[in-house]
Amino acid sequence: MPISPRLKEIFQNAKSVCVLTGAGISAESGVPTFRGGGNAAVWKGMPFDQISSARMVRENLNEVWEWFDYRRGVLKDCEPNPAHFALAEWQNRFADFTLVTQNVDGLHHRAGSREVLELHGNINRSSCTNCEKRFQMNAEDVPHKPEVCDRCEARVRPDVVLFGEMLPMDAFLKAEQKSRECDLFFVVGTSALVYPAAGLAEIAKFSGARLVEINPEETPMTGFCDEVLRGKAGEVLPLF
Repeated sequence: MPISPRLKEIFQNAKSVCVLTGAGISAESGVPTFRGGGNAAVWKGMPFDQISSARMVRENLNEVWEWFDYRRGVLKDCEPNPAHFALAEWQNRFADFTLVTQNVDGLHHRAGSREVLELHGNINRSSCTNCEKRFQMNAEDVPHKPEVCDRCEARVRPDVVLFGEMLPMDAFLKAEQKSRECDLFFVVGTSALVYPAAGLAEIAKFSGARLVEINPEETPMTGFCDEVLRGKAGEVLPLF
């Protein structure tokens, strides 16, 4: 879909831009959603919300790591696409630019984005189950390492937000603040169904920002947006 001259002008004159990305932008890189439909089994007979839950970390951390190491093995061959690279370039175009993502795949970082507010964590990090020290892993480190924390010797877990857990408060509060302060907000490749992340677009809109959706399909957010660009993020974002 071509971008209107009016939207291009708004984009070029924007002082503060905030972008929220979801699974759709990474799907264009071949990243599977890893979600089963309904109660469909996704790992050893368990549904997604069971194997990816805080309860499973407490009850069977070995099984959780098997699942996440499998996911990391699938992801290591996925590469950033033109949408990721376009957003990495945007950070140099605006005095105030904020990239917020619901994705855990780390593709924004690999494309060159320097500061990313990761609302759901990162699959290539682990954290101590006791002292919460974080460990960065290479994408090639499958299975994961380390197994235990070098500070307190407790076991480590995937540093992602699981079912039954809260979003990282510091990242969300900063995303909320930036959404409130921006004058242009993009919703890219997200179903707009997962809260509280989806609420950031509403905060931006009610605070006076112009709201732009980029998605191949209609979402619950579509009717709320000022501009809707139907298409893949990798095709639309480089046009700005």
